[in-house]
Amino acid sequence: MTDFLDRLKHKYAYVAIGEFKPGCFSEARQLYEKAVSTYTDGFGGAYLLQEPDSDRGIAIILWDEPGDMESHHDKTYTEALNKISHLFIHPPTTGFYEVCSEIMPFLAAAASSKSPLS
Repeated sequence: MTDFLDRLKHKYAYVAIGEFKPGCFSEARQLYEKAVSTYTDGFGGAYLLQEPDSDRGIAIILWDEPGDMESHHDKTYTEALNKISHLFIHPPTTGFYEVCSEIMPFLAAAASSKSPLS
């Protein structure tokens, strides 16, 4: 039963939505990638989204547990945060979310092939 419950465990997503000063998105992306590349335990992946033809974006970092993110707040993280903070027009809106649903292409295809409607 424990194995089954462990498989039902959801990931958590740290989400930051913000806008950089004109022309600063590329520099911010480099700093983001540098910081994220240091993450290990509990880290489940990261995405940086940029709205086309703008300096607005969304950063999504996936974690196994909310505390995993805090354990990665080290010197590299602090340096990157200090370097990136002045690039924002306004401080980003941030939040922590539980990933309630995750649909992967191969899972969606498998589910539809087993559908009684097919």
